[in-house]
Amino acid sequence: MINRLRETWNTGKPALNGWLAIPSTFSAEIMSHQSFDSITIDLQHGLTDYSIAVPMMQAMSASDATMLCRVPWLEAGIIMKLLDAGAMGIICPMINSREEAEEFVGATLYSPKGYRSSGPVRANIIHPDYHNSANDQIISLAMIETEQAVENAEAICSTPGLTGIYVGPSDLAISMGEGPGLDRGPGKVYDAIQHVLTTAKASGIRAGLHCMDPEYIKKMYKCGFDFASLSNDVRLLTQVVTSQINAVRS
Repeated sequence: MINRLRETWNTGKPALNGWLAIPSTFSAEIMSHQSFDSITIDLQHGLTDYSIAVPMMQAMSASDATMLCRVPWLEAGIIMKLLDAGAMGIICPMINSREEAEEFVGATLYSPKGYRSSGPVRANIIHPDYHNSANDQIISLAMIETEQAVENAEAICSTPGLTGIYVGPSDLAISMGEGPGLDRGPGKVYDAIQHVLTTAKASGIRAGLHCMDPEYIKKMYKCGFDFASLSNDVRLLTQVVTSQINAVRS
């Protein structure tokens, strides 16, 4: 079972993730061929549901980018369905406690490590020997995006089987009484993010976060983050189109 994301981590390098909010097989295919280590289909805030997420994964099959999905919420059914459809990892929003982290991880793993039901309808076709290798390859990233989650970071990060944490800076900032936004500068939100990073590293798990700017990603890599998402397809498309229109009209 090829897993480029894990292979990148195993070389000691941080990984770059692409983010899909547009429900399009063609835009997904384009993004998957842009040398990202992984691509995430966003079923929480993106305009995508399960019925389009599956053909989007099919469209990206020719790429070696690792397919991830962010689920709408902590709900075992959709987690298992997306894994059965071929996703190699799940990002789960709003994990605030050890109990929620355990519930999340359990849904991604087969017994005896978890309680995932067996029925890998598509995954079994595209990944040889799927059942015997899935527990070692599936990636689980718990989103830390509230003040409560930061307070419980040590308990969450020490959850057995959890691959890593993924910081959502906007929701975290809102929960701490500030406005939404990525790429946080010095202040209490930035300090909370660094605390989560330190806690994840101490627990021996991966740490990721969502970013807007390439330079900020490089800064976070230097801080020790293993994984960063570069904006999303909507913003990247908007930036390029706006830039080209302004160039014409300037």
